[in-house]
Amino acid sequence: MMQDAPHIPVLLNEVLAAVAPAPGMTIIDATFGAGGYTRALLEAGACVHAFDRDPDAIAAGEAMVSGYPDRLTLHPQRFSAMREAMTRIGVPQVDAVVMDIGVSSMQLDQGSRGFAFMHDGPLDMRMSQDGESAADFLNSADEAAIADVLYHYGEERQSRRVARAIVAARPLATTGELARVVRRALGHKPHDKKDPATRTFQAVRIHVNDELGELRAGLAAAEALLREGGVLAVVSFHSLEDRIVKQFLRTTSGAGRAVSRHLPGEPIGPQPTFAQVSKAIRPSEAEIARNPRARSSTLRYARRTAAPALELAA
Repeated sequence: MMQDAPHIPVLLNEVLAAVAPAPGMTIIDATFGAGGYTRALLEAGACVHAFDRDPDAIAAGEAMVSGYPDRLTLHPQRFSAMREAMTRIGVPQVDAVVMDIGVSSMQLDQGSRGFAFMHDGPLDMRMSQDGESAADFLNSADEAAIADVLYHYGEERQSRRVARAIVAARPLATTGELARVVRRALGHKPHDKKDPATRTFQAVRIHVNDELGELRAGLAAAEALLREGGVLAVVSFHSLEDRIVKQFLRTTSGAGRAVSRHLPGEPIGPQPTFAQVSKAIRPSEAEIARNPRARSSTLRYARRTAAPALELAA
């Protein structure tokens, strides 16, 4: 059960309720992964364009394409590029965009990918399997740069101490080596509920893959692609991601923007591009029991208005 649980799509029923997929709809699954959301959307009759920068995910998804040859298209690229990709194939607007942010279960479970310390493997962490690896960054960056990454992306309060320990231990080649260095620096005790290396691994992974930059760019691309009435649904797994999604929807829906009617000549801001913004939706206890990975997940969704995308309205 625990081995299979991570591959269950998180908050699936809630995502489907938000999107309401139906025959004739065109939907983007911006984070294909193991294809859980895509399969559910296809079974509801929708056409799906699925994006993933990980070549392993795309290769594994080819079997699904053969089962839905006219309704599933896989795009082996970052979801930040989905607007350009859809424009190239003549699909200027879509009915929904679904995003499940962060590292996928398959990536975490494969020790050879170097995303986690549960399995000792090469210090890699690259979703796209190219570019700078975690080892490249940690073995070449200066202590201050490493500390900044750990503080901002891992919310590691003792980032300077950990960075100093990493530099002293270089070169690092495996996930096990990095985990041991962090544990020694922070005084890890076997009975601690959370391994102190968790924050460092999260931070380095986010940096190597520019995950927060990708999220911001992906949200903007979704805004530009969605037709009037289309739905953006985003599932995130930690506060850094959720904060970006929440702020994006707050800004694009005009929430908190107050303009006094008693000040003639005050400029009117751009029209909101999203409405009907949901509150944060979290998994039920039943889902968490069924799928422990769901525990930290949050869903937010909103519906596209007729207003031009903010980047076009500026």
